[in-house]
Amino acid sequence: EKDRDDLAALIYNAEAELARRKKSERNYDDWCATAIYRLITICRSVSTKYTRSRVRGRLPKYMDYSIDELLHADDEENKMHYYNQIINSIVECGVAEAYIIQLTETISRLAVDKLHIIGDIFDRGAHPDDIMDFLIEFHDVDFQWGNHDVVWMGAAAGHLACIANVIRVACRYGNLDMLEEGYGINLLPLAKLAMEYYGDDPCLCFREQSAYQNLDQAKHLTLDTSLEEKMHKAITIMQFKIEGQMILSHPDFGMEDRLLLDKIDLSQGSVTIDGISYPMKDKHFPTLDPEHPYLLTEQEQEVIDQIQQSFMHCEKLQQHIQFLYSHGSLYKVYNGNLLYHGCIPLTKDGKFLPVRLFGKTYTGRALYDVLDSYARKGYYATDHRERIRGQAILWYLWENPDSPVFGKEKMATFERYFVADKALHVEPKNPYYQMLNDEKMADAVLKEFGLSGADAHIINGHIPVEAKAGESPVKCNGKLLIIDGGLSKAYQPKTGIAGYTLIYNSYGLVLAAHEPFTSVAKAVEQGSDIHSDRILVQQVLKRKRVADTDIGRELKENVADLQGL
Repeated sequence: EKDRDDLAALIYNAEAELARRKKSERNYDDWCATAIYRLITICRSVSTKYTRSRVRGRLPKYMDYSIDELLHADDEENKMHYYNQIINSIVECGVAEAYIIQLTETISRLAVDKLHIIGDIFDRGAHPDDIMDFLIEFHDVDFQWGNHDVVWMGAAAGHLACIANVIRVACRYGNLDMLEEGYGINLLPLAKLAMEYYGDDPCLCFREQSAYQNLDQAKHLTLDTSLEEKMHKAITIMQFKIEGQMILSHPDFGMEDRLLLDKIDLSQGSVTIDGISYPMKDKHFPTLDPEHPYLLTEQEQEVIDQIQQSFMHCEKLQQHIQFLYSHGSLYKVYNGNLLYHGCIPLTKDGKFLPVRLFGKTYTGRALYDVLDSYARKGYYATDHRERIRGQAILWYLWENPDSPVFGKEKMATFERYFVADKALHVEPKNPYYQMLNDEKMADAVLKEFGLSGADAHIINGHIPVEAKAGESPVKCNGKLLIIDGGLSKAYQPKTGIAGYTLIYNSYGLVLAAHEPFTSVAKAVEQGSDIHSDRILVQQVLKRKRVADTDIGRELKENVADLQGL
């Protein structure tokens, strides 16, 4: 068991484990040779479901010949010396470490044939840029866009409301270094504006959410964080102004209740929401013109225009967003499963909600399709009118009540910053979320997307599952599976776990619930990795074969075409 755990640790974190072994092993070369033998055994095991040509396609190009030879070794005595000599040569030439790393990566590529990510790469941790760099190199991955993904897509397209939201969220969670260092976004103009207008403002409503969770962290308040809080307030006010302009220019979006800047009474320090006046926690608004509350000042306009250029001309960000577009969509139907991030907008009686966009009404799958189409136009359309509409839809997807990837009556950003009454902080969800255990609803959704039968499932992201409160991620007798719920540290106190991974293979479906991961260093030192509790969702009586999959059906069609020819 100890040897298996050590081998697993090597596969999970090859570089860290090699560094540890270099210090602990008396004969490091012998250990490397043994490790290569064992990794070849594992690699051979995970490659058995593939054709040899498919396996060769997953091998590192400059090591593919030797690995292919080792994978297909047999027990003939006259060949054993040859295989032993290959491994001895690898060690003697000093490339054992590189070879071991490549073998572990090959095992990962073969063990996970296809990776589906059900939304929200962005705004869920410190470095989405690093995650995107990794995924771009992954052999087969697709995304079902989440609301945080689409707002970044809109920002990369240059939409000002999306840009303001992206910066505000980064400020709120102390993640500005990701924008500045990860993507090279120049935020100096925003910092200068913040110091000019809010230099003497304590900005108490704009402290980082990650920095003040206990008293010991109060010392985190330094000159840098003080500046970040002023930048946070500056971009938030700019966001509300820009979004107000969007709401006024798109009355068909039905978001007039989010027009709150004109409801502020500066003399009283209050705001009127739904006819009721509430005292405001912050009463300092030096850039707000009561006569024209949604008009940016000349300096604010200049700053947001400069930042827009920085977003649109960041080569790395554009590469990542183009990858999200080329490998992503709002939903995916794959091997009898329906994958999406948020919800299917429903009415209170469980029917598909009619949503009107640009003069036409859509429901269910048609709504998803038209939103997906406009989301792409927002980035790629050459026609100016279509591009503007598409960018408006990217912002719409971020926070409109009828957006399937948002699915709430409102985004209570303004209330959470400025109003103490927590009743106003509540964001009521679409009726879909009250029907997650309604099997008839699940059947209706599956039918809408052309799926039916015992093997059809909805794979749903976006919704944190409160596992510590006893909530199950398996709904509707196994027809609906929720696999979000805590990979982000911010959600772990609420959920009690570190999220789910759904594993789908020829034996059926298994949900893995992960315990929080502390660090790679601790995992290597203690010989442990992420612990997962597995939940069997569905076990098939007869193992699925390639012929039972979408690829198998395509191959059958190709065979029929060839036979016809």
